[in-house]
Amino acid sequence: MTAKLIRNAYEAVLTMTAVLLCWAATLVLEGAVGLHTDVLVLAVSLTLSLSATQRTADTRRRLISLALLPATAGVSIFVGRLIASHYALGATVYTVWMALAIWIRRYGPTATKIGTLLALPLVALLVLPGPALPREAQRGLVTWGWSAVVGALACGFVWLVQGVGDRFGPWSAEPAPEPPRRPSRLHPRPSTRMALQMAAAIAAAFVLGTVLFDHHWPWVVLTAYVAASGNRGRNDVLRKGVERLVGACLGTLLAVAVAAAGVTGHASVALMFAVLTVALWLRPLNYAFWAAGMTCALSLVLGYFGQDAQSLLPTRLEGIVVGAVLSVVSAWWLLPVRRRPDGDGGKSGARPIGIGVPGS
Repeated sequence: MTAKLIRNAYEAVLTMTAVLLCWAATLVLEGAVGLHTDVLVLAVSLTLSLSATQRTADTRRRLISLALLPATAGVSIFVGRLIASHYALGATVYTVWMALAIWIRRYGPTATKIGTLLALPLVALLVLPGPALPREAQRGLVTWGWSAVVGALACGFVWLVQGVGDRFGPWSAEPAPEPPRRPSRLHPRPSTRMALQMAAAIAAAFVLGTVLFDHHWPWVVLTAYVAASGNRGRNDVLRKGVERLVGACLGTLLAVAVAAAGVTGHASVALMFAVLTVALWLRPLNYAFWAAGMTCALSLVLGYFGQDAQSLLPTRLEGIVVGAVLSVVSAWWLLPVRRRPDGDGGKSGARPIGIGVPGS
């Protein structure tokens, strides 16, 4: 266990180094061209998520990432604007996009990686505090062009830090063994089942999110996505939903303690990075640690943007419960995936995206 914790700490340091470098570069960019502070949140979200997917990537996969991530980051801004102006249409586009990113896993490992890259910026879109900001703060939100630049910066800094770590660090990346591919006897295929489950969970989350929580709907949609991603079966979805809820409760208690201590301004930003580092370190042990860290970090972000994050914590927990329930219902009753399907190009056991996000 000690060796595992040390290795986890090393990987967390690599990830947070890339995050801090991208954040610093984006901070300079923000000041130089007059962008809104939310561009920093985008930089952190993309770098966190990308670090997990690129750790063992070869040159070909990294070139694909460099081509896809900036473009998808730019498109995600259009999707966000569409949701803000035409909620039903934007929610439909978002739902179909996320389902497609899972469905294409049927075409093999490369398609699986492409699907992950297509989803990353749209997951980051849920982390951005734009919908929850005061109206006067929403006018200067990051544009599609600059979001593409931030996506390219995230790629560059992730590769730089991981490359230096592999060359000079005590450990190199260890690719996870690919399970043997065999034709699946399930019809529809596991990837199709997961795509339909994801679409149903996200669509329901958009509807209930706006009905029950108004402009705080992203909390419901994000939880529905996280619990359903990387679906290894009904019990797996239930476990992740429970872990996210438990982690969110712990993160809520931590956020209340931080608020009581009166941490604000730049100190809250420093504390946010510290919390994310610890959450990354403990994440491989249990997803609840990551959920707790993200809940606290998002509370600090919203507080930095001038919102009374502490008063919203109960609402956040309610949204998490609703999103988790929607994912569990979808996974259990809509074409449930067997625990160990007989191979599929888009393996049901594919690693969930970290959010994030980062993948998760």
